[in-house]
Order: sequence, then C-alpha cells, then structure tokens
Amino acid sequence: MKIYEASAAFAALGQPTRLDAIEVLVPAGRAGMPVGEIAQRLGTPASTLSFHLKALEQAGLVEVRRDGRSLIHAASARMLRDLAQFLLRDLPQDGADAAPGAAGGALRVLFLCTRNSARSILAEAILRDLGRGRFVVCSAGTEPATDGPMPEIVALLRALGHDVSGLRSKHWSEFSGEAAIPVDFVIALCDVVAGQACPEFEGVRANAAWPLPDPAKFSGSVAERATLLNELYAGLRRRLEIFAALPLVSLERLALEARIGALADPHALAAPGGGRR
Repeated sequence: MKIYEASAAFAALGQPTRLDAIEVLVPAGRAGMPVGEIAQRLGTPASTLSFHLKALEQAGLVEVRRDGRSLIHAASARMLRDLAQFLLRDLPQDGADAAPGAAGGALRVLFLCTRNSARSILAEAILRDLGRGRFVVCSAGTEPATDGPMPEIVALLRALGHDVSGLRSKHWSEFSGEAAIPVDFVIALCDVVAGQACPEFEGVRANAAWPLPDPAKFSGSVAERATLLNELYAGLRRRLEIFAALPLVSLERLALEARIGALADPHALAAPGGGRR
C-alpha cells in the first residue's frame, strides 16, 4: 500500500460515524448490508449515513453493489488488511507482545450448523465472551435461516449477558474461496444422527464435530423447551471452556483434532481436570 492510499483511508476513518459503520460491516463479511439496516443499527438517519458511506467508498474501504432496488455495502477485506499491514509492517516481533494464532494474530474459529440460527449462534456468542482478545469467532450454516437467529436463542443469550447485536444467519461460503479471511478452527455442530451434514474446510489447523440436537426440533411446553435450551447452552459452554484452555498453538494438527473432537463425548466434560492440561 502506498502512503497516499493509507493517508486517504485514515482520513476517511477519522470520523466516529464512519468508524461505527466499518465496525458494523466487518462482521457482515462479503454479504454486506443495505443502508437502511446499517442506519438502524447505528441509530443514524439514512441520508446522513449515505454521505459517510460515500466517503468510505471513495477511500476504498467500502464496496457497493446493487441488489434489485437496494444498494448493498460491504467492508473491503482486502483494503482493511492492507491498511493493518501498513501500520504493522515495521513492528518488532519479539514474541512478548504477539497474540497466539496465524501471523501473530488471534485464532479464528468458525462454527457450522444447518440453519445458523441456534447451535452455532450460541457457540459464537459464548466463545466471543470466553476468549475475548484471543479469538475471532464466526458462525455459518449450510442452509442459513432467512429469518435470522431463533428468537428464543437471542433471548437466552441476552438474559445471560451476551452481546447479541452482531449475530446473524449466513452461508458458509462467506468463509471459503481465495478472498475469504483464513480460518484456524472449524467446529461443526450438525446433528449427524438426524442426517444433517456440514462441509469440511481444507487448510485449517483442525476440523472437529460436536453433534448437538437441533433446538428447532425441541417440543413440549414453554418451560420444557426452556429447560432443553438451558441444557444445550450449559453443555456447549463447558465444551468451549475446555477448548479455550487447550494449548491450541503448540499442538500438532492430529493431536489438536483428537483433543477437540473428544469434546463431542459428554463424558469428557466431567473428566478430572476438564481437559485443562
């Protein structure tokens, strides 16, 4: 990146509304968002937001495409990566300040399930809070729900103090291909017993599968469904506590997959030491 490109990008970002817009757009990935949704998230009038989005587009930080009558805005992953590399290109790497993960960054974890509306949404929210600063966490589905995460799941997470503002249902293809951000760990939560299948990703540190029941198929009264959801949350949280405590950087791939895969067994969650070796 040339210095004049970096200067223009930093100038465009030097305004709070534009920074807020980028913060909302980055988790949305290549799918992006229409202006109205971004404006609603930020509580900013659409006309005002359009002015700021135009400045970000001119600086190359935002890409725009037309979908029917709507303009869809997406953060430019390439430009943001180039900008970060421009800032850090001469930063000494003595190991003292480097975070774990590829190229000294946070470890990237992707959770998969069928509709990306319940199990993977729970996992995304839980690990984001458990491993704040250590992980970049995303989720996706093979057949993502068009109506977004299940309201019961969002209500449960909110009641337990999790941030639900950035949660959405999306297709796993957002995390595949040359333009996608690399992923270190892919954990599938599909219920294989019920015939659900999740894709495997090549070139990651480890793939693992924790087959879990689909909350969309929970039946019974409101109280009974709430009990099942609480049990699902507790079991998933325990797995992720153990996962976050594993030596994820130092273990070889086969050992990693064995250790992470073992967490699919409910009995492993109650083992002495809980896998925290």
